[in-house]
Amino acid sequence: MSTDQVRRGAAVRVRRAATGDGAAIAAVRVSGWQAAYRGIVPDDVLDRMTPDPLAREALLRAPRPGVREYLAEAGGDAVGWLAAGPSRDADHFAAGVREIYACYAVPAYWRRGVGSALMAVALRDLGDARPVAVWTFRDNRRARRFYEAFGFVLDGRERDFDASGAPVREVRYLRPGTAEP
Repeated sequence: MSTDQVRRGAAVRVRRAATGDGAAIAAVRVSGWQAAYRGIVPDDVLDRMTPDPLAREALLRAPRPGVREYLAEAGGDAVGWLAAGPSRDADHFAAGVREIYACYAVPAYWRRGVGSALMAVALRDLGDARPVAVWTFRDNRRARRFYEAFGFVLDGRERDFDASGAPVREVRYLRPGTAEP
């Protein structure tokens, strides 16, 4: 499956990630983290991050049941990645809620439709009948506006993410489907 979206001259193609995409996903993930979370996650944590293509490739070769990963490409380069699947939260798992685990674009492609293209494909694949949750850092205003634009609303749940000993507050969003949890 794929979709093409053109915004400001950049053609973005989204496809399901496949074996062999581990290095591209690892690079997108780290560049996304280092740019998006500067000022939210301690700098020393971000500065120590390096892509781990072998770990990413292992996840592609033996995915958890129901997990789907998508890669966005522009001009032959990997420019975004999204992972989704069954909710990891006990209060949602049994109800069949789906979850967006990660959504990143390389910084040079921010605001060029990469995240929107990834999200549109993932939400279509997850199905409109099912609610979809996503956790994001409370202080990540850019991501929060992005999720809200796709119909996600805060559901009142918060937790701390352990960023190498420094707790960073996360908030949970829920995008209601036509079938409520």
